[in-house]
Amino acid sequence: MLKISVIIPALNPDNRLNKLIQDLNEIKGTTRIVNNIIVIDDGSDKIHQSIFQQLESLPIKNLKVLHHEYNKGKGAALKTGFKYIENNLPDVDGIATMDSDGQHTVSALNSCLNKFSLNPNNLVIGVRHFTNEIPFRSQFGNILTSRLVKILTHQNISDTQTGLRIIPISYIDDLITFPGDRFEFEFDMLLQAKKHNIKVVEQPIPTIYIDGNKSSHFRVIRDSIAIYARFLKFAASGFISFIVDIVLFYLVLFIIGNHILNSILIATIVSRVLSSIVNYSINHRVVFNNSGSKTFIKYGCLFVVQMFASGFLTDALTTLLPFSNGQLMPTIAKMIVDFALFIISYQIQRDFIFKEVPKHV
Repeated sequence: MLKISVIIPALNPDNRLNKLIQDLNEIKGTTRIVNNIIVIDDGSDKIHQSIFQQLESLPIKNLKVLHHEYNKGKGAALKTGFKYIENNLPDVDGIATMDSDGQHTVSALNSCLNKFSLNPNNLVIGVRHFTNEIPFRSQFGNILTSRLVKILTHQNISDTQTGLRIIPISYIDDLITFPGDRFEFEFDMLLQAKKHNIKVVEQPIPTIYIDGNKSSHFRVIRDSIAIYARFLKFAASGFISFIVDIVLFYLVLFIIGNHILNSILIATIVSRVLSSIVNYSINHRVVFNNSGSKTFIKYGCLFVVQMFASGFLTDALTTLLPFSNGQLMPTIAKMIVDFALFIISYQIQRDFIFKEVPKHV
């Protein structure tokens, strides 16, 4: 029989948390698969401390309530629970995470546990069915992050914001070291799973939203920026390099005074060399966190191919645009070509040049 610990992060919860704990204790009494329940008080205010006092007074042997002195974020609360389990519960096979606001039921947890028992090395997530009755911010955020995960990892994950997950114990050491202490941590858990040889498996669960999901502590602007930080860093790196490239390309053409093929190639080489130095430095150190091996050689090969592709394709596209004696049309052609090459380049850099070597083989 698998041994599962349940972690529930909570910030200013109501009586629904007590009801969830009691329901969990009932299934813990009928099946040994749920062995321990850990509640993390993530800096709740004094008004809500009575909820945790009630929990601590319950006659539940394997219930543990941990407290943060101040609000650190959902990611930090989960990490606190992970560390507690690592230090005190060494025989655990997996860790279930649930929200404290009534969105997750015991029956939904059981369905995920059944899926997890088929392969305890998989990360099982409880996915909700989104309809027009779901709050707009939940629909929009989930669709956006799902599309982003597909682009970045080639994984089809239909519900990236679900808090109901069964995490294999082999993934916990890595998760504790992940940056980010708020909602971006859960997103990064899915984003990085493939790199650590963790397969994400979906299990349908009921969709429950109470009072329009008012109890959610998700801050739309701040937390969205944190979630998309990895993608935004790469986009910013590309944008900076793009500006350097375009400005230098235009200046070189201006100095040469024409835009025949040889001139376009010369301008492309000069601008691309300098902008690629900027791009490589930012991507290697900031975007991909120094991941990969022999990155300079690999990036150099990509640079040469991309540089000549940019030159020849820009020249070809320039001939299709309205005729102009100035530098405007070649520059516009280059912007179009380089945007397409940017998308291709990202795929190559992520999957080959800066590919992170998994810790678990």
